Amino acid sequence: MDFSHSFHDAAMCKALLAKLDMQLQKYGKEIRFMEVCGTHTVSIFQSGLRSLLPSGLIHLSGPGCPVCVTHDAEVATFIQLAEKENVIIATFGDLIRVPAPDGRSLKHAQANGARVQIVYSPLDAIQIAKENPQSDVVFLGVGFETTAPAIAGALLTAKKMGLNNFSVFSCHKLVPPALHALMGSSDTLIDSSAESASSARIDAFLLPGHVALILGLEPFKFIAEKYKCPAIVAGFEPADIIHALYSIVEQKIAGVPEVVNGYKRAVDDAGNPAARAILDKVFSVCDTQWRGLGLIPQSGLAIRGEFADFDAKVRYDIQLVETKPLPGCKCGDVLSGKINPSECPLFGKRCTPQNPTGPCMVSTEGSCAAWYNYQGIILD
Repeated sequence: MDFSHSFHDAAMCKALLAKLDMQLQKYGKEIRFMEVCGTHTVSIFQSGLRSLLPSGLIHLSGPGCPVCVTHDAEVATFIQLAEKENVIIATFGDLIRVPAPDGRSLKHAQANGARVQIVYSPLDAIQIAKENPQSDVVFLGVGFETTAPAIAGALLTAKKMGLNNFSVFSCHKLVPPALHALMGSSDTLIDSSAESASSARIDAFLLPGHVALILGLEPFKFIAEKYKCPAIVAGFEPADIIHALYSIVEQKIAGVPEVVNGYKRAVDDAGNPAARAILDKVFSVCDTQWRGLGLIPQSGLAIRGEFADFDAKVRYDIQLVETKPLPGCKCGDVLSGKINPSECPLFGKRCTPQNPTGPCMVSTEGSCAAWYNYQGIILD
């Protein structure tokens, strides 16, 4: 039986919102909470919940969209790879429309003859490699701890099959180090001269349920212990989110910040040890660039040396170079909570879902796309 519809019950959600409003009035101060999950972004806007939040509860949309946080330098390199002779790029759908700083995307490369194929699973890329033995298939590995285990599994499958025309370009990002950066710790960013999230005040986090499904609670405990911020792992239905926000306000009133699992029907406090084991087998932690946050130490996943034959960075001697940001695009400021999407001068003008300038308008999980498509929706 599908129980999710009960978490959309309008009467129940309105009652929870009324209780939330009462608790917020009791607290008497503004609370700025940030979600760091693209599914939360869409749910908050699509349900109309954002328009119904109490006035003292400020929603910030953070770097929870995997396509959005992929750095300009990585996108530019994707296009360079696609233009190489005898290469087939396999990628998830949203990534194909993300523009590089010169305005070109993988879609443009495809139109000019590059072989770029959209896949729904990394195993689809394995199949493409099997069917095209004379070509090199490069799978673009983007995303967080949620998607990385499946990509690690695909790499192990390719190795077992001896599929030497398959490789992965790992651009995976790890969520907990990004939260360190968002809190503005002086020892977090390697180079914060150009990009930093330190100007955005964050009072609490709505933690990503999908990532917590893999990691559990332990990697997030520093948020309460070091930064004294409440952090709630939440589900994705409106009632889940309202309940998590209520828990945040209760913690603020009590003055005892904690990291709490509010999504126990799906997330185990210990996470998924089997998924983490496969990650550890294939990947090692490395420094990596994030759009809007700069270079964050130990926030990415690199393919281990024993799997170098399946590492596109090794196969093609890829060295990411410094890349200028997209002209006029404020995606970095949106991702770090500094501005709302509508404050970008391109929003709704030069930048729309039909003709996006930046990745936050490209992805279905992007803050700008959600704001454009759903802002103004009211829960009935």
